[in-house]
Amino acid sequence: MGHKDGASLAFSELRKESQDLYNRIHSIAEDAAFVNQVFQSYLRLPLIPNMRCGAWYTDPDNASNERAYFKSTDGHTGNWSFNLRRPNLHVLPLICAHAGLLLVDSTRAGKRMPDALSKTVPIWCAVINRAVLKTTPKMNVDADFWNTKLYTPPGVVSAQEHDQIEQRLDEWADDLVASFYVLPKLQYPLRPIWITPSTTIFPIFPDTDAERRFYPIICISASKQVLDGMERRITGFAYIQGSGDDHELWSMGLTPVQFWKHKQILLHANRNELPTLGRLSICTTHDIPSSLDGEFAVIYLTYADQAPPAFKDHPWAKKGQHDFLHSVLPQTIPFILLHLEKMRRVCIACETGTDTSVGVALTALTKFFDDSGEFCAKDDIKTRLHWIITSCPQANPSRSTLKRVNEFLLSP
Repeated sequence: MGHKDGASLAFSELRKESQDLYNRIHSIAEDAAFVNQVFQSYLRLPLIPNMRCGAWYTDPDNASNERAYFKSTDGHTGNWSFNLRRPNLHVLPLICAHAGLLLVDSTRAGKRMPDALSKTVPIWCAVINRAVLKTTPKMNVDADFWNTKLYTPPGVVSAQEHDQIEQRLDEWADDLVASFYVLPKLQYPLRPIWITPSTTIFPIFPDTDAERRFYPIICISASKQVLDGMERRITGFAYIQGSGDDHELWSMGLTPVQFWKHKQILLHANRNELPTLGRLSICTTHDIPSSLDGEFAVIYLTYADQAPPAFKDHPWAKKGQHDFLHSVLPQTIPFILLHLEKMRRVCIACETGTDTSVGVALTALTKFFDDSGEFCAKDDIKTRLHWIITSCPQANPSRSTLKRVNEFLLSP
């Protein structure tokens, strides 16, 4: 094997590990434990995720119902902005009510914290503070003590970039004041504070109004910064920095809501079980969940002439090998794709839960879960069948069903 081939193979293996669902959810769990540690140190402050990544790290039992939408792109170098389409003013009453805020986000390899926390949030704080000062007659604040400085994390934002951002703050504040948005009355200015896994001592803030000088906006960067973004753990997984980022690339349809709802099951599952736990489930027609919410879609495979009335809004197919290739798969596979793209779980049901439903699930796993996005070879189909059998031991698709799956997947 040549040097280039070896390097290419090594890169491919690293990429495969970085997209591995098992590695990702265990990394998220480790980071979420750190976030919880911070939360326990500031119990009076509301905890909210910065969407979308932050939702992976915030336990719904601890988090506020509010969500923040600070985009890293609004903090990218040369593209700084206070975005009036994402003003995040809805979190100001929460900050005022609790005298501060815990905001959670994360970033991938190469950075200690995301631009959303290091620049977008500091811009937001400074612009809000200046806009309040510009409306002083209405707000009744003491201009001599109202801090409008820009604060950025040392060692993350350069002095030059800090100065370039600061020159734009009044312009953005004027735009906010001139807009139709109404600022709530703030008793104190906002000030960003940063906590990362490398923080050794958490800052202490006054509990009384007499001592308070600002509302702390505590920006929690959940992930540990590691070399090359990956680090081995003795517990059997590869820690991946910023695992919650870009979840479309690795989550197999798993969402933060589902992760927290089924956290213990997911973390105790082995690698082979996770693909079906995350996206697809197989059951008999008698075991379909009685209540179907917006996260769930059902495919009903039956010998009867029609599906029961309860499933009139779900696709159904009269199963049989004659129709499996030309009817069942062409109907069900696009339906599965549609709902996976909407981050919904799909339940595939047939009378036995062992044959036709397994064939549909196998087709979907093979078609949608390969790394390259191309059609898979039969070896890949065999591997995915092993996934299903590991998760669903009763699965026993007939030779005819497997043959139809191969024909459907490998046909042009």
